[in-house]
Amino acid sequence: MLESFDLQAELSACAQPDTYDVPYEDEFANKGTNDLLEAAVEAVAENSDSIRDEETLDVYRYLLKNAATTPGVVMGKLLDSISSGLKAELEATVRDVESGEQEAYMSHKLPLELYAFLLAWFAKASERVKSGDDDGPAPPKPKRGRGGRTASRNVGKRTETWSWQSQIPDTLNLILKVLKLQTQRIWTNTPDKNSFLTAITRPAYAVSENPQFMKSAEIRHAVYEVLCIAVKSHGQAMALTIHVTQSLQFMGEHMAEPMAECLYRLSTKYDHSQTGDEVLREIAGRTFTGQDNKTPRAFATFLVTYAELYPRAAHRQLALLINQQDSDAYPLRQAIIEILGCLIRELSQSLEDEGDDKKKIQNEIVGMFEQIIDRILDNNSYVRTKIFTVLSRICDIPNVKFPKQRLKMTSLAVMALEDKSSTVRKSALSLLIKLLETHPYGHAYGGLLQREDWTKDYEEVQKQLQKVDSLGDAVANAEEETQTQEDEQPKKKKKKPKKEKSEVDMDVDGEADGEGEGDEEEDDVGGDTEEDEPNEMSVDEDGEDEDGRRPRKQKLQPRKSQINVDAITQEQEVLAHMEHNDLVKMKLRKKYCKEAINFIHQMEMAIEVIVKLLGSKNKFEVLEAIDFFKAAHEYRITGAQEGIRKMLHLIWTKDNNTTTTEDGKELKGIRQKLLECYKILYFDPVEDLEPRAQISRIAKNLIERTYEATLAELTSLEEMMRIMMEENYIHRDIIAKLWQIYSVPQRIPTEQRRGSIIILGMLGIAKPLDVLHPQIDLMLKVGLGKQGKIDLTLARYTCVALQRLNGSAKKVKGSLEDKTKRLPMDHPVFKKLLSTVVHTCRSVDWFGLAEQVINTVYALGEHPDEFCNTLIKQLAQRVWNNPRSAKPDQSQSQSQTGPSQQEGGQGDDAMDEDQPGDATQISDQLATQASGISAAPRTQSDDVADCFELSQLLFVVGHVAIKQLVFLELVEREWKRQKEVKEAAEKAAAGTTGGKDAKDKQADELDQVAGNAEDEIGDQISAIREAEMLGDNSLLGVFAPMIVQICGSPHKFKNRTLRAACHLSLCKLLCVSSTFTDKHHRLLFKILETSKDPNIRANSVIALGDVAVSFNTIIDENSGDLYKGLLDADPRVKKTTLMVLTHLILNGMIKVKGQLGEMAKCVEDEDVRIQDLAKLFFSELSTKENAIYNNLPDIISHLSSGVNATDEDKFESTMKYIFTFIEKEKQAEAIVEKLCQRFRLTEEPRQWRDIAFCLSLLPFKSERSVKKLIEGLQFYRDKLHEPKVFERFQQILDKARQNKSKDKPDAELDEFEKILEENRAQGAEDQALQNRVAKKAKKRAKAAGRGRGKKAAAAAAEEEE
Repeated sequence: MLESFDLQAELSACAQPDTYDVPYEDEFANKGTNDLLEAAVEAVAENSDSIRDEETLDVYRYLLKNAATTPGVVMGKLLDSISSGLKAELEATVRDVESGEQEAYMSHKLPLELYAFLLAWFAKASERVKSGDDDGPAPPKPKRGRGGRTASRNVGKRTETWSWQSQIPDTLNLILKVLKLQTQRIWTNTPDKNSFLTAITRPAYAVSENPQFMKSAEIRHAVYEVLCIAVKSHGQAMALTIHVTQSLQFMGEHMAEPMAECLYRLSTKYDHSQTGDEVLREIAGRTFTGQDNKTPRAFATFLVTYAELYPRAAHRQLALLINQQDSDAYPLRQAIIEILGCLIRELSQSLEDEGDDKKKIQNEIVGMFEQIIDRILDNNSYVRTKIFTVLSRICDIPNVKFPKQRLKMTSLAVMALEDKSSTVRKSALSLLIKLLETHPYGHAYGGLLQREDWTKDYEEVQKQLQKVDSLGDAVANAEEETQTQEDEQPKKKKKKPKKEKSEVDMDVDGEADGEGEGDEEEDDVGGDTEEDEPNEMSVDEDGEDEDGRRPRKQKLQPRKSQINVDAITQEQEVLAHMEHNDLVKMKLRKKYCKEAINFIHQMEMAIEVIVKLLGSKNKFEVLEAIDFFKAAHEYRITGAQEGIRKMLHLIWTKDNNTTTTEDGKELKGIRQKLLECYKILYFDPVEDLEPRAQISRIAKNLIERTYEATLAELTSLEEMMRIMMEENYIHRDIIAKLWQIYSVPQRIPTEQRRGSIIILGMLGIAKPLDVLHPQIDLMLKVGLGKQGKIDLTLARYTCVALQRLNGSAKKVKGSLEDKTKRLPMDHPVFKKLLSTVVHTCRSVDWFGLAEQVINTVYALGEHPDEFCNTLIKQLAQRVWNNPRSAKPDQSQSQSQTGPSQQEGGQGDDAMDEDQPGDATQISDQLATQASGISAAPRTQSDDVADCFELSQLLFVVGHVAIKQLVFLELVEREWKRQKEVKEAAEKAAAGTTGGKDAKDKQADELDQVAGNAEDEIGDQISAIREAEMLGDNSLLGVFAPMIVQICGSPHKFKNRTLRAACHLSLCKLLCVSSTFTDKHHRLLFKILETSKDPNIRANSVIALGDVAVSFNTIIDENSGDLYKGLLDADPRVKKTTLMVLTHLILNGMIKVKGQLGEMAKCVEDEDVRIQDLAKLFFSELSTKENAIYNNLPDIISHLSSGVNATDEDKFESTMKYIFTFIEKEKQAEAIVEKLCQRFRLTEEPRQWRDIAFCLSLLPFKSERSVKKLIEGLQFYRDKLHEPKVFERFQQILDKARQNKSKDKPDAELDEFEKILEENRAQGAEDQALQNRVAKKAKKRAKAAGRGRGKKAAAAAAEEEE
């Protein structure tokens, strides 16, 4: 029997089971494990004290040492035996302790230690037992060869029958019973007692380190109880402290939350917070490095979790923890910010209780806010993101609004919208949304934030206060004048540029500095904006002294000026009639309004930046921007409507997938989110509104979307309406209401009627049979009837709606099938269209109408050429057969000036006038600009009327030509379809008689893939285009020479409208026939070069792009002239040219011949849109293999030298962008060699500096790049005396030394640096010598000049003599 047992030594030894020595181990190995265990179990079961028997103890130790090979069933029996023995021994010990006999209970010391030792070892050994439910280490691979399969089968059998995880709760409960012993009576020696406690609690510590076990609530709570009782009743605080810190350091982040919960339970349930405080002090004193983020992240998670569970502990240790705010590890900085936010939320709840400490708490909260805000300039984006996340949570605190701090938050969030990190911008957006939704200005105007209302209220309160103050005018006080100036600032604030944070704060918080009487009353409120609760205190009451502002002046401070006693007496009498509280409320109301105006102003400033964020590539950022505009629209923030309009373009976003964030939130796709936002804003029903009013409201919202909409916005709105209609979101009652508005006979605003048909046309794309077909007669009656003649824009949009009668069935690529249904030419639609377009009219809106009439005819008519034949002839007859009006009246010349005329009956016909308000429709203006036509005032000449009518005729000729070309393609496709059907029928008939052989089948397949080489149908169509459309006998060919003549003779034909119409027609005719194009395309280049109208120049560029697509060989020879548009002074022409060239180059329609330099200049253009287009071009060009690399020398030459060279700053910024596309190491090496050789061909220092700068942009990651640079020394050694050139080479050396590759040539770099320095010094000396020689040469020249002058004077004197 054992008489002594060194528990501490045995615990240390069993940690290494391979080296642990068990007596008689060899004998045990020859026996079966079941037999061994049975004898030991029986002995312990008979008497728990039998564990002292060495043979029994050795059996247990042998099985634990070989736990990896011991069957799971045996391990289960082993645990049961140890547990039952310990339980029996524990019960016996308790009885003896109660009896009080020392000798009796002291005899249990050794058995308890042995059982504690075995239980501790079992908890450790269980990790090596492979069980199904246990998440221990991975099982060893089965042996290969003989016995391998059997071994793995035995392991599987073992794991199915036993699980350590299921036994853990019972084991921990047994340990809890053991810990209830009075250990100090049994173990009188402290080291022995600590050894026993270490052994008995070790299973709990081991279980706590396994994340799989800690997922079970039962196990987790049992572990917490064991650890807490060990600390509370047995003084094991140091052990727990060490375990927590070491677990966080070595075990990882999964230990953070369990340890925090354990300390929280210890502090609350067991009233022992010292251990938690000690852990916090230990963490506060640690130093964390920035290289390792794993360990700091675990400590940070622990700190945040513990602070959220038990804020008091974090508050007590805040003075020490705050030092980690400057830690190199960013997770610790994040944790401190979260702790501060948690403490603010905790302390703010105590503000509701009145007490003496309220002032102190307010000061603490203000200080915590300052600590958070000071970190906004942290260099780590994760920390900046965490700041806005914490501030957003603070905004959710009920009843406490922190008005002053809210204004600071708003200012910070607005600035952060331009942060370089998308996560920071997204968090700033979230904060702005939260600030809007929880703003403290809800006591007026129903919480709406319209600047006009708040400004009006502010001015009214200010006038009331001025009336009171005016009674004391006799008192000369300079402070009152200062206050008046300060009160005027909010009115002008909107026009001021964006202020710094401190200025915004001064505007808000400095209001009370000069209020005169009532300062202290306002001080009591401390900036609280809730006017109905004047006695409620705010958190930021004392924040002004801490912010560095000057202290408030005392209320009773004597004034320096003379005091008018009579005036003071009069003022006191008046104020006596006014209650003191009323005056205080007025002052509070003034401050309340001022803070609201400041808040609104900052939100309006944010909108401009957030509109840009709608185009971000980061999905989360875009979703937050959508949410912001939705919230801003609901609170009526000025400018929110612009963001709602810009959001429309997101309908084209391809991303429509729902994703899940890290915190489990579902994020919808951008397009899905956009549709949901528009449905909420404009479609969802409003409470307490009857159904009919709901329908009218939705219809009105739809129509208002078209007001002042650009062409791009209308296109995006059309796509949105199509999607909503396909999803059956538009109710038929809404469609009926839109038709009612369109056809109402009463006089209504023209925008409403136009908007209704625009929306109906959009809805008709998805379901034309339901929306448009039943109302064809109504459209003819209204849009092409009397109303259409009065309002040409209405008629134009009616034509657009008629074109949608065929729906949106898109042609399948490669398919010859055409699902378009066409109408016979005697249909009433075409009669109405003809009568509408030939009606006499002199408004420029006619051109847009005529364009859509022709489009409608070609979209719906079976033989549109017949209609156009009639139309052209009638217009021609009107031009040459009608009698001319010698002097048109003044009303007609006024009606021609444009679409902004007022309605009236001054002309012969209502068509001479246009509806009021057209100038407000941006889309209408764009339609006119797209046509390239601007009206010119009529002069008092005989041919003015004919000029306009001739413009109409020639415009129609050009548009008919281009539409007929498109129609011919449809005819070609239809002929091919008919031919295919015919051949298929013949083959089917032939197939009934016999099958085809393999060769015939193969030939058919080849014909289907490649088509017939000799395409007879295609040749026929080409012949029609070349010979018939513009031939001598064709109707269009009659007018073609006239159009060329007018375009080529601007000095003869000076009418602006006529020239614009002819130019458009010429552009369209050039796309028809290659013969005509070859003959007249130079005229288009001439117009591009000489025209003074930017619209004509822009249209010329577009036309040249179209011609390049149609007839590539003709334009490719003159493609260099196309780049001249990039030098145009007008940004519209430049932008158009850039777009056309981008399309042509990226699609391989023209070859780049060294002209990319001009496009590179656009990267630094003044117009942001041109910059973005140029960057998009180069980013797309970089995807084509070596495209930028091959053209890089030409780009450098073009930007650095020559007539069109840019300045150095623009050159550097442009090349810095372009060199980002040089990513291949081989390309970089070749560029080094080429640039070095370029030095010898240049003589200007400017070019030397440019080449050196380009070299410094290369990465120099490889040894070959450095060698190429060193080998090229001979080309630039004489240029190193130039300071900038030498500086660039120094930068290259630094970059090469930073390379971490193994082959870095350090010795060569050092030698190269010395050579550079020597050559720089030598070059400087040579330059100095050259300068001296030049100076001497100048002096000699001057001296020689003087000598020649003297000789000449002497010779002249001799001649006179």
